Amino acid sequence: MNEGIVSNRIAIILVNWNSFDFTNDCIQSLKKARSADFSIIVVDNGSQDESGKRLQAEHPDIIVLFSPDNKGFTGGNNIGFRYAIEHGFTYAMLLNNDTFVEPDFLEPLVAHLEANPETGAVQSRIYFNHDRTLLWNGGNGFNYFTGWANTSGENQLPKPRHLKQKKMSWITGCAFMVRTSVLKETGLLAENMFIYSEDVDLSFRIRQKGYDLVYIPDSIIYHIAGSSNKKKVKDKEGIVNPIVHYLNQRNRIWIQKKYTPWYAIPTVILFNFFYTTLILGYFAVRRRPKKFMAIVNGVKDGIKGSIQYE
Repeated sequence: MNEGIVSNRIAIILVNWNSFDFTNDCIQSLKKARSADFSIIVVDNGSQDESGKRLQAEHPDIIVLFSPDNKGFTGGNNIGFRYAIEHGFTYAMLLNNDTFVEPDFLEPLVAHLEANPETGAVQSRIYFNHDRTLLWNGGNGFNYFTGWANTSGENQLPKPRHLKQKKMSWITGCAFMVRTSVLKETGLLAENMFIYSEDVDLSFRIRQKGYDLVYIPDSIIYHIAGSSNKKKVKDKEGIVNPIVHYLNQRNRIWIQKKYTPWYAIPTVILFNFFYTTLILGYFAVRRRPKKFMAIVNGVKDGIKGSIQYE
């Protein structure tokens, strides 16, 4: 571990897994941020390519924490969360390592949290990096009658509603700034989710404690998006790894089982039955047996299992 130069105000947590270039570029972007009152914490998530050690050598002014194995997005970020809590940071921010930030992206987030103690967590306005005019995330919602989380404005030019501050149902783990005092009340990310929908679950737990979740459009970042879920070589199964479909399907069912109100249970079951039937039919027609079975196994494990906390 490299202790680096520590500021106990904001901990910005990046999870690195065999991705030196992405993480290094993100760090370089963060170092241009105007606020000097933050520390960069890189959690090396069991990388096998020595990228964690390379980042430590390249950036002696950051904090690098090493996990012996890949604990997923949830476990890796929890290592950073625990460090932030134990070392007295006021705020902790999950930031995807394939992002770039505007130099002033921190100021609006912190200003809102400082002025609004009822807000538990905040999120930036997020654009695609390949076309910085197109939104990746302009706010989030959740439809309790389908059990699906949704994102506003994806792949669109921003509309007036995307430029306004607003309360949200959940905050994306791509840019998730939370009070560490709130994490002490809610607990951390659910590690058995590994990745996908874990941000929805933590967001809902924050709201259950009576805190607001707020979208701050004046804070802007850019996301490469999908860098960790695509295969290096495209084959007959396509470019997206089948495990992505499995985890998405399983974790979505876990969210629905935990948070669907009684009056929405019939519509959630009906909607998801038709969706699952359609996606299975699609993979069958496209002759993608691994993805077909990923959906089947995701449904089975979603029904059998549940979100667990340490």
